[in-house]
Formats: sequence, C-alpha cells, structure tokens
Amino acid sequence: MKGLLICDCDEVLLHMVRHFGVWLREHHDIDFAIEGGDFASSMRRRDGGAAPTQEEMWELLHGFFPDEMHRQTLVPHAREALAALSEIADVVILTNLADHNREPRIAQLLGHDMQYRVETNQGGKGDPVSRLVAEFGNPVTVFVDDLAVHHTSVAKHAPGVFRLHMVSEPTLAPHVAPAADAHVRIDDWRAAQAWITERFTAGVPATAPERISA
Repeated sequence: MKGLLICDCDEVLLHMVRHFGVWLREHHDIDFAIEGGDFASSMRRRDGGAAPTQEEMWELLHGFFPDEMHRQTLVPHAREALAALSEIADVVILTNLADHNREPRIAQLLGHDMQYRVETNQGGKGDPVSRLVAEFGNPVTVFVDDLAVHHTSVAKHAPGVFRLHMVSEPTLAPHVAPAADAHVRIDDWRAAQAWITERFTAGVPATAPERISA
C-alpha cells in the first residue's frame, strides 16, 4: 500500500507572509513584522493610527486570498520533493482557506507544476486528517504543517500519523519554537523528503507521544 502525505501549503509549499507584508505596505500603508507574534499584533499602521483589530486582520487576509495569491512564490525544493514522494505516496494538500478559495489554490499550485488533490479546511486539522487516513485505507501517513496548533489537533484525532513541523520562511522560522506535538521539526524540503521517505519505507505507523529525531 502506498503511503499518504497530507501537506499544508502556505509557509510549507508557498511563501506567504513575505508577500502579504509587501501587499499590506503597498495597498494599506501597514507595516508587517510577523516575528512580533500573531498576525494582528504584527501589524502597525504607518500613520501611527490604532493597530488593526483581529476582525480587521481577517478582513485583510480575505483581501489577500484569492486576489493576491499570484504574488506567492515557491518554497525551494518543495516541488521536487513532492514529485519524488508522489511516487511512493498519495499526496493531499490540506489548506486552511475558505472553501471558495479551493479552485484558486488548485490553479495556483498547477501554475507551479504541482497537480495534487486540494482540500480546504477551517479550524483544527485533526478531523479532516483522520477522515483522509480512513478514506485512503489507513496507510502510513505523514502530516506536514507550519502551525503547532494543527499538530496538536492531529495528535489528538489521528495519533498514528507522523507529524513534521516545517516553517519554510527564513525570517519567521527562528521566532517559532518547535511544535510540542510534532515528531520532528525540519525547515528544509531536502531533509524533509529524506525523513518522510524513511517513514514510508519503514511501513510502521507513528506511536505517540514518542519523539523521533531528524
């Protein structure tokens, strides 16, 4: 049986925060320093006005997706790694976007020569990961995401899944601690490909909460 790779997109396959920041500055006169914390607290109006609220932050994100998605660039080695891994595993892109962004995301990835199934999701990814694992027949599965909250969700709902924490944006990665509920933290796709391949080759599901070194 082939393995199953369930992979996030933004800051895993495609750079997002750097391009979102440029767009905020160009079109909304907002400086964006993501190392400051969450998205809302990382925004500062250049005219000295009140920082955007959480509600305004979500409005800005909805303004970026899908109209500004063309700004996003490919993470180095991501395309090649997924192409190689697709020879030994089914690949599903599980992206936390509103459902109306599914077709734009599919088109965006196709533009980078990545033709994979795309599923949109809102909230924790544990439930959709569990459903995908069942749909594919409970194969050895690897989950890749940049947000610790999703590794916690998957650990709860699909504990037999290997969880790889990846933050591909080099200006952001040093400010993000390794996810406590991930098995490993790897920010480079060449090393990640090797680690994922080893999991599929071994053919043994993950055990929780044991940690596996890279």
